[in-house]
Amino acid sequence: MNNSQQRGQRSATGATGRSRARRAELIAIGRTLFADTSYDALSMDDIARRAGVAKGLVYYYFTNKRGYYLAVIEDAVGDLLSRATGGEEVPRAERVLRTLDGYLRYAQQNQAAYRTMVTGGVGHDTEVIAIRDRVRGQILDALAIGAWGRTSKDIPPTARLALTGWLYAVEGVTLDWLPLGDEVSRERVRQLLVRNLHDAFHAIEELEPGCPAPRPGE
Repeated sequence: MNNSQQRGQRSATGATGRSRARRAELIAIGRTLFADTSYDALSMDDIARRAGVAKGLVYYYFTNKRGYYLAVIEDAVGDLLSRATGGEEVPRAERVLRTLDGYLRYAQQNQAAYRTMVTGGVGHDTEVIAIRDRVRGQILDALAIGAWGRTSKDIPPTARLALTGWLYAVEGVTLDWLPLGDEVSRERVRQLLVRNLHDAFHAIEELEPGCPAPRPGE
């Protein structure tokens, strides 16, 4: 490769990096915008003005408002999953606490995005529902792998139903808790959900002896 080609390659790489950074900046702005204002209340002109860019730039990266909205949700979901499914190097009991604390902390700090994901988005958006289902699946997998070393698809249906029911309860409790502010602490909600999870695990063990409940210290 000659010098001219090398310069061209470096230039293209730099341009790609700048493009990704710019897109990431717009998504970060979108998380703030959609946290403060509903989807229907924001026009592309509003988005461009509040982002301090030409409207054409938003179209360039996201095609339309819906594309921008979905990109913002995907980014928020990636943050949620990172918080809620990490920590595989720590003991199982601590991992459950980390999972729940990360989940609740995310919901607390990103209330609009969390509500959008759990409730299905604008007009019960099928693409948002698909994102929500993916999140649920990955959290269920994290729980099943932590408890039994198997994904949620590889455990008995009864066990999967019990964990799914617990996760739906987590979503409902979290949605009801968010408007309460400091009236109920995140720690208290986490304690409640952990106890409910213990109950679910023991019910699974009773009905499916091949899926024993995790024991203290495991």
